[in-house]
Amino acid sequence: MRAFFSCIAAVLVSGSTVVPTAAPQAGQPATGIAGRWALDFQTSQFPREIGFSAGWMSGGPTGEGSTGGRGSAGGVNSWMARPESADDAKRLEMLAGDVRSPAVRLTIAVTPSAVTITDDQDHARTIHPDGKEEVLHLGGVSVGTIAKWDGGGRLAVLYHVAEGRDLRITYSNVQNVNPPQLQVDTEFVERGGQKKVARVYNRAGAIDAPSDAIASPAAQPANAPPPPPAVAQGADVELKGLVNLGVVVEDLGRQAISCGLKQDAIEAAVTKSLTDAGLKVRRNSDEDTYIYVDILTSSVSTGVCVSRYDVFLYSHTTATLSYQRTPALVQVSLLHKGGIAGGAPAAHADGVMRGIKENVDQFAARVRDASK
Repeated sequence: MRAFFSCIAAVLVSGSTVVPTAAPQAGQPATGIAGRWALDFQTSQFPREIGFSAGWMSGGPTGEGSTGGRGSAGGVNSWMARPESADDAKRLEMLAGDVRSPAVRLTIAVTPSAVTITDDQDHARTIHPDGKEEVLHLGGVSVGTIAKWDGGGRLAVLYHVAEGRDLRITYSNVQNVNPPQLQVDTEFVERGGQKKVARVYNRAGAIDAPSDAIASPAAQPANAPPPPPAVAQGADVELKGLVNLGVVVEDLGRQAISCGLKQDAIEAAVTKSLTDAGLKVRRNSDEDTYIYVDILTSSVSTGVCVSRYDVFLYSHTTATLSYQRTPALVQVSLLHKGGIAGGAPAAHADGVMRGIKENVDQFAARVRDASK
């Protein structure tokens, strides 16, 4: 499932402070956020790194990470004092991924008691902005959520991700610009400070407008801009027709090797999972669409090995970016999952291999199902 609250973000408009006008009182729905919205790539922020800090790395001896390359985090200086639960790790991965990969289009429906936000993959979530905690079930885990309208007419949503880590999202309508814009602010709140990211959505049409009214040139004023091109819809539509995959495993560091990890064994396991699913595999190839595995390993003073592993499904395409006139070759992250494994050196490699294989098996199943 594509990350849903990828809309999470905020805006800096022309470098000035935006003060919404005609704001409702506290507790009143801000119907100005209702509607259909399209992401403004030019005024939105896309930081290279965004998310919660590596809280599972705190205290302990220096470790060694991967050697660099695509997606590599480099060396690691310390390791965890308090391990996260599996649900915590899943929430962290999912919600941070939502921010890194925002939805291009959003539809927001507002009623006196609820707000429903639907992304461009038809994934919808409904929250109740009454200031009371509710539990949302997202991607197999539950997330404690508190939403409310504030005095400035903004919808504030707080997600409790893990102990000491919250994600605060604020949606507001910018009314002193024409046409209006949706402003969405996201803060990663944790011990040691906050991180913020900002994005903007332009109005794409009224929420109750029929879809053919937006697509039909006759329904638009003579000077209206052309409608956006039609795009394929549906879950995992970007995976449909995918048959050939490359496999790339990032070079392992000395610490990973001493903890029993073997690059050839990882490549062989990934290849087997893909071929068992009926896919054709090219090992050590990143020329088109490929599985990329990166592992970061260290050990604590007791001799226990700990590894963070990430599995990506990458592809390449040409795209005309909003700030350029000619198409450019860009890398696209289609899928991503990761996890943490720890244990004695004798058993550590098996734990890491199981986690990587589980992620690759899920990817392969989604690719296979998308083409049925």
